[in-house]
Amino acid sequence: MINQVTLVGRLTRDPELKRTQEGIPVTNVTLAVNRHYRNQQGEIDADFVQCTLWKKTAENTSQYCRKGSLIGITGRIQTRHYDNQEKKRIYVTEVVAESVRFLDQRRTEEVPVTKEELPF
Repeated sequence: MINQVTLVGRLTRDPELKRTQEGIPVTNVTLAVNRHYRNQQGEIDADFVQCTLWKKTAENTSQYCRKGSLIGITGRIQTRHYDNQEKKRIYVTEVVAESVRFLDQRRTEEVPVTKEELPF
């Protein structure tokens, strides 16, 4: 069986790093992924995909990415369910990231570099 997905899109909000009760870092993000065609009004629609990032991937993404950052995610689709306070069963489909690539070029005005930080 194969369960693999690759997405490229932009973050809809700043990633927020959280930790489980066991102290494991986790970040939930929503990735806006453009469709490859235009709708009847000539506009490009987007899908908003829920993604879960764990451990070092979650830490790095929350540290280096912001709302609007272009990232690539490879991972697997996972489904789960839970009962809410009204005892209604809620189903969730999400992508669990196995790797994340930061695709935006670093902007020098965002991350100033001093002479001491240069490698040469």
